[in-house]
Amino acid sequence: MSKSKPLLILIAGPYRSGTGNNPKLIEKNLERLESYSLPIYKKGHIPLIGEWVALPIVRQAGSKSLGDAVSEQFLYPVADRLLERCDAVLRIAGESKGADEDVRIAGERGLPVYFRVEDIPILKCGGVQA
Repeated sequence: MSKSKPLLILIAGPYRSGTGNNPKLIEKNLERLESYSLPIYKKGHIPLIGEWVALPIVRQAGSKSLGDAVSEQFLYPVADRLLERCDAVLRIAGESKGADEDVRIAGERGLPVYFRVEDIPILKCGGVQA
């Protein structure tokens, strides 16, 4: 019996969009992105949010605030590199240039793009199931 491997699924949606770079609104957007992580995990897959990877890099590069030249130099390129390793994208609702770009890149690379958690296949494997 062959076992399928878990998909590495990038959760794409608004992070800074619509916040005016207000830290409280950005945190709320991150919490919303993160709210999709457990449902994806319960389906047998590995959730990933680009900011989980990009933000430490941005800080180490010397960014003083989101949206400054240093952060802009790294945020989108990190997402592009992540998509080299991801197997799919979950695009959640809300206006976001970065998330739209993730979807575009995923399409170019032939990766599935889901718009609802319910559409992500359930992987029969060990661990927590929905």
